[in-house]
Amino acid sequence: MLFGPGPDGPDLLLTERGPHLRAHAGQVSFPGGRIDPEDTGPVAAALRETHEEVGIDPSWVEVLGEFPPLYLGPSSNAVTPVLGWWSGRHTPEVTSDFEVARVVRVPVTDLVDPANRFTVTTPVGYTGPGFDVADLFVWGFTAGLIESMLDLGGVARAWDRGVQRPLPDDMLTVALRSRR
Repeated sequence: MLFGPGPDGPDLLLTERGPHLRAHAGQVSFPGGRIDPEDTGPVAAALRETHEEVGIDPSWVEVLGEFPPLYLGPSSNAVTPVLGWWSGRHTPEVTSDFEVARVVRVPVTDLVDPANRFTVTTPVGYTGPGFDVADLFVWGFTAGLIESMLDLGGVARAWDRGVQRPLPDDMLTVALRSRR
């Protein structure tokens, strides 16, 4: 999770995953990926992947912390979130167009705005937090982690959890395919 200075306060860097990826194609995520053999751990992997995917040099990132690994049942992966502050010295851009379709900096003020919040529902029983920001439908692990960070950071605002939006059909198809 990479935060940085935006024109109107801090923002959060999000990516839209490439449409041809085997898992989670087209979904909103954070830069990152698997730990490679040359990585010394989750932090090194996060910095390397961020550089590969969006062109941010690791020396421009202050690592603020590493969270305990979180197991994701649908994909059978453990994910170790890494929190960083980016200096803003470079405009992030898609540098791996197979992995990333789009890079978006979302102001934290948009993420805490109750008008941009809803509960995502699916026909298979999943419900969870959702965000409608920067023309992105943010849900699943990414939305849950954003919600947790806003709560931990003390900036979350109350929102109407009764506002529900179904997961769009195209995202549902990808989500179900990713579970196989």
